Amino acid sequence: MRLDVRAINESDYPDWLRAVHTGFLRPPVVTEQEVASRRPHTDLARTQGAFDGGRCVATYRSFAQELTVVGGATVPADAISNVTVSPTHRRRGLLSRMMATDLAAAKERGDVVATLIASEYPIYGRYGFGPAAWTTEWEIDVPRSGLDPRWSGPGAEDGGRIDLVSGADVRKLGPALHDRLRARQHGAIDRAARWWDMTTGENRPGIDTWTEPFYAVYCNADGEADGLVVYRADGHWGDAKQPLNRATVVDHIAVTPAAERALWHFVCSIDWITTVRTGYRAPDDLLPLLLPDPRAARVVTQADWLWVRVLDVVRALEARTYAVPGALTLDIHDTTGLTPGRYHLDASPSGATCTPTTATPDLALDVRELGTLYLGDESPARLAALGRIEELTPGAVALAERMFRAARRAWCPDVF
Repeated sequence: MRLDVRAINESDYPDWLRAVHTGFLRPPVVTEQEVASRRPHTDLARTQGAFDGGRCVATYRSFAQELTVVGGATVPADAISNVTVSPTHRRRGLLSRMMATDLAAAKERGDVVATLIASEYPIYGRYGFGPAAWTTEWEIDVPRSGLDPRWSGPGAEDGGRIDLVSGADVRKLGPALHDRLRARQHGAIDRAARWWDMTTGENRPGIDTWTEPFYAVYCNADGEADGLVVYRADGHWGDAKQPLNRATVVDHIAVTPAAERALWHFVCSIDWITTVRTGYRAPDDLLPLLLPDPRAARVVTQADWLWVRVLDVVRALEARTYAVPGALTLDIHDTTGLTPGRYHLDASPSGATCTPTTATPDLALDVRELGTLYLGDESPARLAALGRIEELTPGAVALAERMFRAARRAWCPDVF
């Protein structure tokens, strides 16, 4: 029987959700509550399924997103999520068909890049995606950290203060805080109102058990909110009735160094907490060095996170800034036909121009390597050493190294 790959309709939606659960190894049961919660936020025109005899066996969804690039500008992105193929229908080209349809539509729509969080590393490079931002998680041994238990409290040094607040408070002040963060953090993405509802328990899809976290807000001496931390704590006790509790940070936003320091010190000063899991942070996060003994923060996760696929080379390269002035002609390979060609980039710290050209190229690379370089996190010299960038003009790799790299590492705080 022929497999039918298409955009889903209203009647397909519950079965499509069941296939999503199947692909992510969740119980293949869909409730009316889940359908009612998710359906209003799903654009059926951008939601695909593969059907075998009327049963959904593969899923794919995309939605509009804004991505912050180096320099603070944002570009429209085609965010890809809910990608699954049921174990009975693997290796039949279903993802390739859905991906081709979606990326072509995204380019036609005017999206500059496509983004995703890859569950498996080998899958997405063949579609032109490259890992553009990584993530790190630390576990802090609080007694070893060297923080003084007599410390007078977070924010005491600069006149700031920390207060515990409610989820309703977070829904009011969180969006503005996050917008301030993503204006300065390349790799960050926008958060819709539904994101704040879901992460504060206001609107859950009914597929998990909600446990209310703690919310703490840092305000500076002028009373302005500059930071937010959301955390949960377990109830672990040792054999001799010794509290050995662990706090797990769910979200941490800080738009000033003072807020960042105060919030981490606050979480590490809570009575009974002996271990803190930081959640997924930027690989160059300040956290370890905010502790008197940085070795108290042990890396427990180091992984690729946000993947980027450039759809419009000209607009993508013109949107970001560059560390030093320079000009390069790039020969971009793209087997899908979406972005191949030669492009001349003339860039500086204040901006850039990029134009198609027939000039002799300085560097040759695949579009997936362009995605890896785009947010300034990867080294052109490393990619050249790996054979993933070909230097055609002597010194071009060294120039690209100086131009493309960013002072701080890219970071995407969110999964989608």
